[in-house]
Amino acid sequence: MTAKPLIALAMGDPAGISPELTAKLAALDEVRARSRIVVIGDRRIFDEGARVAGVKPDLAMVEQGADLRATKAEALFVDLGHLDPAQVERGVANLAGGKFALANYRYALELGRDGRVEAVCFTPFNKQAMRLARSDYDDEIAFSAEVVGLKTPASEFNVLGELWNARVTSHIPLKDVAARLSSERIHRALRLTDACMRNAGFARPRIAVAGLNPHAGDGGNFGREEIDIIAPVVAAGQRDGIAVEGPFPADTVFLRAKGGAFDAVLTMYHDQGQIAMKLMGFDRGVTLLGGFPFPICTPAHGTAYDIAGQGVASIGASRAALLLAAEMAARRAA
Repeated sequence: MTAKPLIALAMGDPAGISPELTAKLAALDEVRARSRIVVIGDRRIFDEGARVAGVKPDLAMVEQGADLRATKAEALFVDLGHLDPAQVERGVANLAGGKFALANYRYALELGRDGRVEAVCFTPFNKQAMRLARSDYDDEIAFSAEVVGLKTPASEFNVLGELWNARVTSHIPLKDVAARLSSERIHRALRLTDACMRNAGFARPRIAVAGLNPHAGDGGNFGREEIDIIAPVVAAGQRDGIAVEGPFPADTVFLRAKGGAFDAVLTMYHDQGQIAMKLMGFDRGVTLLGGFPFPICTPAHGTAYDIAGQGVASIGASRAALLLAAEMAARRAA
């Protein structure tokens, strides 16, 4: 392995800000100092993104299937040559864009699966476009698990600096959340959170568990999930040696975590944590897919169709995502 981790960077939705973000990342000195990136996409789309972003990154072209580690260049580009820029209409989700993003991501995941890179990153996808290209597309977790062949649990984490948010349920209707909660699912999410954070460098992560109901059920007045399901899991986690506390009311637990009382909050459903994390740092948040044999990171924001092509997209979250992947990959190698 090279001294710096090799990271596959898949270009996301071409109709949004992904091309310009990819180009900005490729030009960032800090990224090059801590990793070797392999951009996956179509060079014509990338070059247009670089023009919009006002950067001219130097990337060596490599053939599909090439030995990436044998190439001496610090930054590489694998050109799949699969999207004519004339098919891209900025700000519009379409089939061509979905196929482009899926192909790039699949290639990057295969590189990770086969041990040819140490981590994978991608710039934002548009789920509508992804579903146009693949009708059964659910989310990145399910697709990644399928490509990699993962049979063990995986989950999505949101990371903002040193604060993490994990969740028990993810991309499901809110009306189905309570029925999906079980001691087994919550315990599995708790163990995965503890393991992923240790892999990221936390010696013993302090994890707060949020309740499901208002005021964490208020002693059973507003629901019994906290008493019957969540609290027993917290106790079991403590017996396992996990530094976990709760359940806490979801409307205050992030204030305590932000103040330094906890390293992570395990929430029961998607928006319970996403709203808090994005309010605290929308332009810096990272989404990490945990439970895979290599780090998979992306900015927590979307494709920002409203500002695509204007050259004003913030690099903050994409930078944080790639640097987190580099840090985790280097730690695994060590």
